[in-house]
Amino acid sequence: MEGWILYKQRQSEISTEKYEMNRFLQVAEQRGISLKILCPEQFDLLVNRDDNKSVIIDDNYTQLPQFLLPRQGASTPYFSLAVIRHLERLGVNTFNSSQSIEIVKDKLYTQQILAADNFPVPRTMLARYPLNIQLIKETIGFPIVVKTISGSQGSGVFLCEKPGHLEDLMQLLDTAKTQANFIIQEFVKTSKGHDVRVFIVGGRVVACMERIARYGTFKANFSRGGKVKAFPISKEIEWLATDCARVLNLDIAGIDLLFDGESFKICEANSSPGFKGIESCCDISIPDVIFDFIKIRLGI
Repeated sequence: MEGWILYKQRQSEISTEKYEMNRFLQVAEQRGISLKILCPEQFDLLVNRDDNKSVIIDDNYTQLPQFLLPRQGASTPYFSLAVIRHLERLGVNTFNSSQSIEIVKDKLYTQQILAADNFPVPRTMLARYPLNIQLIKETIGFPIVVKTISGSQGSGVFLCEKPGHLEDLMQLLDTAKTQANFIIQEFVKTSKGHDVRVFIVGGRVVACMERIARYGTFKANFSRGGKVKAFPISKEIEWLATDCARVLNLDIAGIDLLFDGESFKICEANSSPGFKGIESCCDISIPDVIFDFIKIRLGI
């Protein structure tokens, strides 16, 4: 097989700290898969009727790969989406699709889709100026979680325990003249400091772990120092995660679940989930699972 990974850096710039990129390259070499890591800045796209000469990389016309793995997730900019769409149009198998990546980039839109399909999700509203604090208290209640519309690895997520905290945060953002859009979300108290990450490949749960926050913080992300341990896959977890990935049309996904008493709520979905944490606590090689899935999809 021959494939590309679309990432934010060139292959020559990948440091040893980039765990997932190095794992993909390592496993690909072991399996005899030709794999290149490319960044959007290496591409020039020519829109014409001659598909064989419409992708230029580093100033050279390039033969297309069999598959593409976009790995920018929530930070995927417009130009990267244009590259993915162009390759899709030329028949390159893309995991995940540009459409699904664009959907899950927007946390509000993701929640709207899931709520419309009757999934259990936290109460969510779009923040707008001026804030109607009384409405927020009546419809969501404090504490609340404030999130940027697009973000990953716990960035752009704030806990406001009281109305005054929210007012201070919004005044700070207004003073900074930030253009970011925010959502206000119900804080699920029974999940404070821990959640569940479910890894989906090809509509199947391949691994599941519990993430536990460091003392003094409510964010359980492994990338922010949270601890992880393998978590049993119940029927409810399997149904919620696989159906969520199906509705969002994600071939590869990280589905985050919040503990809601004895049940769960879907926190968010990730189109380019990290897997250092899940490989550290579960007996699994995520790149091998992904390459096996791609091999089947390509009919090899």
